[in-house]
Amino acid sequence: MIRSRFGTLGMFAMPTKAKKAQRRATSRPKHTETRKAVATKPPGGRVVACLRYRDAPAAIEWLGNAFGFKPHLVVPGENGTIAHAQLTLGSGMIMLGSARDDEFGRLMTHPDETGGRETQCAYVIVRDADAHYARAKAAGATIIVDIKDEDYGGRSYTCRDPEGHIWNFGTYDPWKAS
Repeated sequence: MIRSRFGTLGMFAMPTKAKKAQRRATSRPKHTETRKAVATKPPGGRVVACLRYRDAPAAIEWLGNAFGFKPHLVVPGENGTIAHAQLTLGSGMIMLGSARDDEFGRLMTHPDETGGRETQCAYVIVRDADAHYARAKAAGATIIVDIKDEDYGGRSYTCRDPEGHIWNFGTYDPWKAS
């Protein structure tokens, strides 16, 4: 059971209809013709992308050189592997480890085992997309969507790291969108 401001909840329980209606009535804007994005972050969890690499030590170094990630915590494993690593970029974080045949590892596959396709990828907000693009390209990132202005705002590009994982970097910040 989970305790929250709505009382005790089951794993996927939602607040009662009356409480939802009360919140909607007090938070609904007077004019609904044009709604603007709210510039505040909602309460709740944070999302941290998790990846597995065949050569995690090399990936940690490359991700730092190409994208600017900094090691926050690196836990070495056996035989030169990485049991767990946390890398930060600004206030964001990713976690990674060496590919291995364990409970979690058997749930994952590498891009080269799926024809280069991914079912999800990270979007990382950067201050200067053009400078980031130049840095990533100089470090050997494979650019798969060239840098461009997006219709919804911001400037972004998409690339692959040396093991084929897809990364999106851009200036569009959905928390600050208007």
